[in-house]
Amino acid sequence: MIEAKGLTKHYGSKLAVNQLSFSVRPGVVTGFLGPNGAGKSTTMRMIVGLDAPDAGDVTVNGRHYHDLPWPLHEVGALLEAKAIHPGRSARAHLQMLAESNHIGLKRVDEVLEVVGLSAVARQRAGKFSLGMSQRLGIAATLLGNPEVMLFDEPVNGLDPDGIRWVRNLLRGLAREGRTIFVSSHLMSEMALTADEVVIIGRGCLIAQIPIDQLLAQSSQRYVRVRSPELAALKTALELAGATTVLEEDGSLSVRGPDEIAIGELAASIPVVLHELAPQSASLEEAFMELTEDSIEYHGGSGTAPVQSPEGAK
Repeated sequence: MIEAKGLTKHYGSKLAVNQLSFSVRPGVVTGFLGPNGAGKSTTMRMIVGLDAPDAGDVTVNGRHYHDLPWPLHEVGALLEAKAIHPGRSARAHLQMLAESNHIGLKRVDEVLEVVGLSAVARQRAGKFSLGMSQRLGIAATLLGNPEVMLFDEPVNGLDPDGIRWVRNLLRGLAREGRTIFVSSHLMSEMALTADEVVIIGRGCLIAQIPIDQLLAQSSQRYVRVRSPELAALKTALELAGATTVLEEDGSLSVRGPDEIAIGELAASIPVVLHELAPQSASLEEAFMELTEDSIEYHGGSGTAPVQSPEGAK
């Protein structure tokens, strides 16, 4: 289990993390979400003792990381895929970690097999692609068979098959009762991987919530309705305070009342319904709704002006 209480970290005048408190439970995959610059990487670095908080505290299974006698046996972390000596082979990199943490060399070969790098184990890591480096970083995270694992953007550089492999790996580890904490900007993938999420913005906690609950409470949730008497139903719904949008496919998107209220209203008119289907918001929609005020750098709307050849002289 990971417990953070009031974590605060400054870099000069920049407040990176601001009184952040959350917990990561064993047996579930907990996603760590936030806009760029929200403080996710800084928080992960404080968990494993690479950065010291200015205030607050964070523990792993009730102890500080620097108090763990053999850290890799209790905590595995993938924070930077390319943090590997480029002249070492994949096997030599893992062997060095194993020997420094009293881990048998048999385990090195086991994790190389798990991540699919056995065939390139003697190649220099400096020549690895980003995807191969990610796999090597995951192997290092698994090396000590720890109960707590942190992954910062673990699917960067992986192809679709690799992304699916990571998803299944993380969910499998959680089913074994391990504590899994993972950050990602790929919302569609996080929706398939995580059971709950910790969402931060500008270094502050916005929410810690199960994903299904987050999607259910989003204002982007709506009900899709089809009827041969759609105009009459649309008028009645709007009189009752609903917001409706007539879609290009001929369906009606209704926000406000749930499917039960819509069905009862249709029966009272009466209007025949051909479809009455609640539609959940996507994780991306729910995330953007919560973090809109916390985004530090917004992209502009529209396209950049194109300069004519004459103006470029």
